[in-house]
Amino acid sequence: MSVPLSHLVLDRPLAVLDVETTGVDPAADRVVEVAVLTLLPGGGQELFHRRVDPGGPIPPAATAVHGITDAAVAGAPPFAAVAPELFAALHGSDLAGFGIGTFDLPLLAAEFARAGVPFRVAGRRVIDVLALYRRCHPRDLSGAVREYLGRDHAGAHSAAADVRATAEVLDRQVGRHALPPTPAGLHASLVEVDVAGRFRRDAAGHVVFAFGKYGGRRLGEVAARDPGYLRWMLGRPFLDDALGLVRRALAGG
Repeated sequence: MSVPLSHLVLDRPLAVLDVETTGVDPAADRVVEVAVLTLLPGGGQELFHRRVDPGGPIPPAATAVHGITDAAVAGAPPFAAVAPELFAALHGSDLAGFGIGTFDLPLLAAEFARAGVPFRVAGRRVIDVLALYRRCHPRDLSGAVREYLGRDHAGAHSAAADVRATAEVLDRQVGRHALPPTPAGLHASLVEVDVAGRFRRDAAGHVVFAFGKYGGRRLGEVAARDPGYLRWMLGRPFLDDALGLVRRALAGG
């Protein structure tokens, strides 16, 4: 079934691309599914869609995102076998995708390189639909007022006007998206470990760093190997909930 389109004007094919993977690291992770919808200047559309055997188990955290299990790719070809056909499907096309610049293309380029296929982005026009979405929907209070309240935010950056607008937006968000109506429920849905998001939990439930040179490393591991880094954090203006985690880690808790 073709996708209905009425606004795009094309002078050469536009390949809309998406990959599902075992993770987000181009060096370590592998593609498990790839789809390309090529939009042709004359109005035609061509779909390329393949499941791929990643050559190892798919982590449960990845399956939780895309629903693809080891059984679903059993018997599927490896990427190296799919690469020539995929390369041909992308040949001569500009590229588009949702988050394509930071996710799909780096993962795909790494897979092509491992397969010895000379895939290049240079010379193509690349459209990141996520970047366009963020540009068209500014992530500020004025943008939220327009989206949820249907009006311009008069008095933007006046503290009194901002708090009134914020309260209205919060109430509309709860109603529109069926969010928990209580502060306790909203807090639980938003805060994984600490309010500022300096830490998060890994798939095993351990507290790990979400920033800096130890991003992704367990807090307890860093406390054992580099306690000086945690002591440095204690002298920085982090929120007290994050600093409490740091102090407990230094104390062996």
